[in-house]
This record gives sequence, C-alpha cells and structure tokens, in this order.
Amino acid sequence: MGFVVGALFGSFANVIIYRLPRGESIVFPGSHCFHCKKPVPWHDNIPLFAWFFLGGKCRNCKAPYSGRYVLVEWIMAFLFAAVVCRDGLSWSVLEHLIFVFGLVTASFIDFDHMILPDEFTLSGIVIGLVGAALNPDRPFLPALFGVLVGGGFLWAIAAIYAAVRKQEGMGGGDIKLLGWIGAVLGWTSVPFVVISSSLVGSLVGLIIMAQKRKGLSQAIPFGPYLAFGAILYLFFGQDISEAYIRLFIPAL
Repeated sequence: MGFVVGALFGSFANVIIYRLPRGESIVFPGSHCFHCKKPVPWHDNIPLFAWFFLGGKCRNCKAPYSGRYVLVEWIMAFLFAAVVCRDGLSWSVLEHLIFVFGLVTASFIDFDHMILPDEFTLSGIVIGLVGAALNPDRPFLPALFGVLVGGGFLWAIAAIYAAVRKQEGMGGGDIKLLGWIGAVLGWTSVPFVVISSSLVGSLVGLIIMAQKRKGLSQAIPFGPYLAFGAILYLFFGQDISEAYIRLFIPAL
C-alpha cells in the first residue's frame, strides 16, 4: 500500500518540482506536454510505468520526456513503502511520510534551481513542531532544540564563512532545512546529518569539479545531501548517533 501511495505522490511531486519555482499553479492546468501543449490522458500518466510504455516520449508530438520523472516516482514509492514498514500504523508514519515527500521534492528543486522554497522548509519546521506536540511517541523539547541546534549550527558556519571569505557560502534555505530536519528527528540527529551530508556532498562535489574543471568556485546545492543524511538517519542512524552522544556526553 505504501509503495502505491508513494508512486502517486511521486507523480504529484514532479508537478511541484517543475511548476513551483516558476510561480505556476500546481493544480491547473492538468498534466500536459510542455512541447505540443496537448493534455496527457490518464492512461499515459500512470506512475512508474507510463514513461516506459511511451518510450519516454509524448504520444502526440514525440517530444522526449525526462527520465527523471519516473526516477522521482520510484524513489518516492520505495521510501513510502520503507516508512510504512518501519513505523506501521502510527502517528509517526504520517509525520515521516510528509517528511520524506518534502525532502525528496525540495531536493530536486534545489538540484534544478539552487533554491529550497520556504513553502517546504518553514512549513516543515512548523509541521515538525506541531507533530511533536501532538505525537505521544516523541517529546516536544527535543524537536524544539532540534530547530535551534540545526538552524543555529549552519547559521554560525555561514556567518563565519562570510566573515572570512567575504562572500556567501551557504544559503538560508540550507539553514532552514536543517532546522526542519531537527524539528522532525530531534536535536540528536543534527551531528549525524551534518557529518554524513558533508562527506557525501564533498565527494560528489569533487567529482563534479573534476569533470567540469571549474575548481573550488563550482557551486553545488547542499540541500539534497542534507536530505540524504536525514533519510539515512531516519532508517539507520538513530541508534549510532545516540550511542555516539552518550559516549562523549553521558550526562545527556
């Protein structure tokens, strides 16, 4: 069930990824080919499979459709299924499904436009705090501290970088994104997310810079790697992170 629902939400995420940064409505008009403007019938819009049936092209004008559409649908389907298997029927499953949907959607927007919309980051912080207040399975204070520690940590790094290099090195969207992650996963998630995202982001950044030969001036979005670290923590990192904190800060 989670897999099917995730595929449907993945299809909707593709609409948001394309339209939201352009200031277009995510509701109207319905799905259509951006080349010939013809509406896409429902049977050509079935998540996961329609792209393959059509050979990745519009049925009418044969204009190519990006393979990323189906990639987003498969990612969302697998993550939704994994969250449902992990959490079962609980308040947490609703929180984590919203969280995963937002992270994946915002990440692809960041890849395309180097922005993390406030519609996701600020709304995510609010939803995360409200969820902590309502969810009997997690206390409110760790969520509040998560916002302060997550957002405050990246804000401090960005301020120091700007003071030393005299230029902006990290966008405000990344700061708000880590605050959102802290609101949902708690403050103990912040070290794990920062370290894992930095390692992966640095590796990918070095590969991109080597390929494009632009050196350290090459700008890359950091939001997707923060999102990757958050999802990694959600499924695998919580026990490791909390054990690490207990080892070095036993009073906590």
